[in-house]
Amino acid sequence: MGRTNPPARADAAGLGRARAGGFVLPSLVLIVLFLVVPALWTLYLGVTNYRLTGLAAADPQVVGLDNYVAALGDERFHTSLWLTLQFVLGSAVLGQAGLGFAIAWSLRDRRGPVRRVVEALVLLAWILPSSVVAFLWIALLDRDAGTLNALLGLPGTAWLLDHPMLSVILFNTWRGTAFSMMLYAAALQNVPPSHLETARLAGASTWQQLRDVVFPRIRGHVLTNLLLISLWTFNDFTPFLITAGGPEQRSEILPVYVYKIALSGGELGFGAAISFLMLLINLVIALVYLRTLGERRKDRR
Repeated sequence: MGRTNPPARADAAGLGRARAGGFVLPSLVLIVLFLVVPALWTLYLGVTNYRLTGLAAADPQVVGLDNYVAALGDERFHTSLWLTLQFVLGSAVLGQAGLGFAIAWSLRDRRGPVRRVVEALVLLAWILPSSVVAFLWIALLDRDAGTLNALLGLPGTAWLLDHPMLSVILFNTWRGTAFSMMLYAAALQNVPPSHLETARLAGASTWQQLRDVVFPRIRGHVLTNLLLISLWTFNDFTPFLITAGGPEQRSEILPVYVYKIALSGGELGFGAAISFLMLLINLVIALVYLRTLGERRKDRR
């Protein structure tokens, strides 16, 4: 009699679909409870006049797309969107990505205490609680006893009042640079030192080395980093801790605007509609990056 081969396993671990599903089920339940259900609830609220108090709280009415039409025609929404785009461009694209790469590039060949100290300081800003970081920046930028005014010799300069957007951009850049630094530090390990040495011997400047040798090899990492930090920054509420959207709504980015409308103002339906518009903008940002990344992969083929 010939030997019969054992039946092929359904998966490499040999768990079978039923037991494998049992391991995945808790994660699926958490995803449904904390992502799917809130998303569906937000969509529902966006087409109602739901409020925190009053008759609309007890008996909300479906108003269709009225909230979306009102949001798109709201000058305050337009201003918040423009401020948010400035915030993303300034603190994520130029700030965190640029500073993170500069630090990673400067430290790529360094060893010893200097590198460890710099990395520790950058990581410290990232791992500290947001409330602690906000308190430190308020103390730094204080008009009367601020450290920055003392260093620059500009007593009485009210940075948070006179330059609110610049303040929150610098604050978020300092707070979030660590992620970009670590990602770029890992990406630069994929650039062969021999390629850089050859470029130097050929007389290439630092910028030419970056343009012709480094960036083509780490372009995927750059796009991934920009996608992640752009989405995180677009939805970041932390600037509220140092300016509360003021003065006179001059630093009221969209997450702060939604908070004031939905929770402080009690207009949950209108706030939910704006949140959904933010989701659509996030999707557009993500699609732009993903399409660029997909074109890069096609070019490599």
